[in-house]
Amino acid sequence: ALCGRLGALCWSLAPLALPLPLPGWQRGPAPSPAAPAAPRRKREERDDAAPTPTSVNYHFTRQCNYKCGFCFHTAKTSFVLPLEEAKRGLAMLKEAGMEKINFSGGEPFLQDRGEFVGQLVRFCKEELKLPSVSIVSNGSLIRERWFKKYGEYLDILAISCDSFNEDVNVLIGRGQGKKNHVENLHKLRQWCREYAVAFKINSVINRFNVEEDMNEQIKALNPVRWKVFQCLLIEGENTGEDALREAEKFVISDEDFEQFLDRHKDVSCLVPESNQKMRDSYLILDEYMRFLNCRNGRKEPSNSILDVGVEAAIKFSGFDQKMFLKRGGKYVWSKADMKLDW
Repeated sequence: ALCGRLGALCWSLAPLALPLPLPGWQRGPAPSPAAPAAPRRKREERDDAAPTPTSVNYHFTRQCNYKCGFCFHTAKTSFVLPLEEAKRGLAMLKEAGMEKINFSGGEPFLQDRGEFVGQLVRFCKEELKLPSVSIVSNGSLIRERWFKKYGEYLDILAISCDSFNEDVNVLIGRGQGKKNHVENLHKLRQWCREYAVAFKINSVINRFNVEEDMNEQIKALNPVRWKVFQCLLIEGENTGEDALREAEKFVISDEDFEQFLDRHKDVSCLVPESNQKMRDSYLILDEYMRFLNCRNGRKEPSNSILDVGVEAAIKFSGFDQKMFLKRGGKYVWSKADMKLDW
């Protein structure tokens, strides 16, 4: 927590040009004042054009109240950007072509009891006019008053649910005292109906839930999408000497994953994502607004977009735009276009 406060202090002093680097921050080289400005050319005319950040996942916090054993974005820092700096970065991404922003963590609703993510959601929809704004959450901290205040600005709420057996959820790490994760999931589903927010479910298929039959429960909840991920190992996050998790015991084979998918092939909203599809087809921003490159099996950060700009940073993201499109990364993601019966 102290590191987070020191980081925020550094940001507040940044206009004074004091040499106060943030913990883990990678600053890019300062532009040379003597260098002439390069003529602007259209992105498509360049041979070395950077990919367009059409859809971005902003993990603005690593802190979480759950301890999922396979988590691949763990609480290595407590840093969160000051709100205005986060907004500045989001505006830069919109200028670079962003159409969809997804806020994730950690747990997004931990920061200021959901006010931080709420203000970012409203900013992206009201001021940036983004077609799609979404959140991924474990759902444990969301209250109805949040929907009343910010629901109109949110297109999609994705809730992580890996099992409909509460004992399995506890084994995985999705447990919080006496609260029942599955009961809470149904309550959130109802609020999404009442406040016109598209409801989505994310599930990580692992050794503890791979034999489960979720057909009836998913059909009853009727999400717009059921994203099903294969458990993924990331060096330094959930595997390796410097990792905060040991996810090896959760890993399943490709064959196991395919059998789970085959068992649920009649669920129309099912969107499967194997490790091959997932690893390089997401644009991930960390808490410092650095793109994370996962191509080498670990998360290698670029310079922050706040320091070097979006185009310079995204070139080091390892993003596979073709795989993004192949896995169906671009879909009908604005609730205004879904025409749902809430």
